[in-house]
Amino acid sequence: MTARIVIVGGGSGGTITANRLAEELEPQIEAGEVEITIVSDNPNHIYKPLYLYVPFGEATLEDASRPLVDLVDHRVNLVFEHVTDIDTDSKSIATAAGSELEYDYLVMATGAIPQPEETPGLGDDEPGHHFYGPEAAEDLRTALANFDEGHLVLSVIGTPHVCPAAPVEFPMIVDQWFRERGVREDIDITYTYPIQRLHGVRPTAEWMVPRFEERDIDSKTFFNVDSVEDGTIETLEGKELDFDLMVGVPEFTASSLVQDAGLGEEWMEVDRHTLESDHAEDVYGIGDVTNLPTSKAGSVAHYASGTLVSRIASEVRGQVPTATFDGKTICFIEAGTEEGTFIEFAYDREPVVRDENRFLHWSKLGYNEAYWLTARGVM
Repeated sequence: MTARIVIVGGGSGGTITANRLAEELEPQIEAGEVEITIVSDNPNHIYKPLYLYVPFGEATLEDASRPLVDLVDHRVNLVFEHVTDIDTDSKSIATAAGSELEYDYLVMATGAIPQPEETPGLGDDEPGHHFYGPEAAEDLRTALANFDEGHLVLSVIGTPHVCPAAPVEFPMIVDQWFRERGVREDIDITYTYPIQRLHGVRPTAEWMVPRFEERDIDSKTFFNVDSVEDGTIETLEGKELDFDLMVGVPEFTASSLVQDAGLGEEWMEVDRHTLESDHAEDVYGIGDVTNLPTSKAGSVAHYASGTLVSRIASEVRGQVPTATFDGKTICFIEAGTEEGTFIEFAYDREPVVRDENRFLHWSKLGYNEAYWLTARGVM
């Protein structure tokens, strides 16, 4: 009997997991004992961290996208259809095209979805910009190119947010970018965050304080955006902040499939060590869709995939799974356009931020180029 492994989602978590499973279970696949399928409504794989660089002309939308078929092992089946229903009792999924796929093991890798239309100031008819989607990143590039004086505000509105370092990086990159163009003295930059410090990860917040002061980047904490109109941000706390250019970090949500299938009230609820669903047998979650008590960063999916592949492979072979995930996370942080650093932590290891340097900046840029090897499961 063939063990059917179905992965919903063709982002980082889904693609890396599929490729590693194909390698790990090669003998079983060749013998017809295992079948792996990715179901994705997007035929392209998107490396979303590159969207941060698009507004500054350091990357293009084409740089961030490659056909999924070019990244996925030939032993993995690809179904480009939109999943509309998951039935964990009958172990089947349905698509908008009318297909029905049965599974023995299901991996949810649907990510976190930006919701600008649900975020004050960021909808189609709103004045704010963001960089969490292709069109939005291009629009922001045009706005920055035409901005040479006034007040720029980067406001973190939605939490938790994906690419947790990006809101930290943007004000420092834009500061240096304006300096290189000789217009920084005519531009004020303000960063806002909804809690009483500059970032949800305390060591990151502490690292930011002197860097922002050195760069003359103003900051406001406990700043929860309620409404945006006529060039003014109003908060739930009764504060007001005027701007000439607003860049926001939007709200994010999990796919509606999570709630509809009873896999979680908001994010997919999984065991933080085994990645198994709290609510359904033989269902796993990986990446930003989960409620893991760590950052919604690509590195989490990267490291967690090793655990997930080992556990599913053990199940397929009739063995008791023993691999566990320790929450390992690494996030590079750009400290302008010439220096960078990184933060590393795990469930039982406190976050540490290193001092920035040029080597780490180039390391991040190098990884952006090498990411496609990671997606293939090579790194």
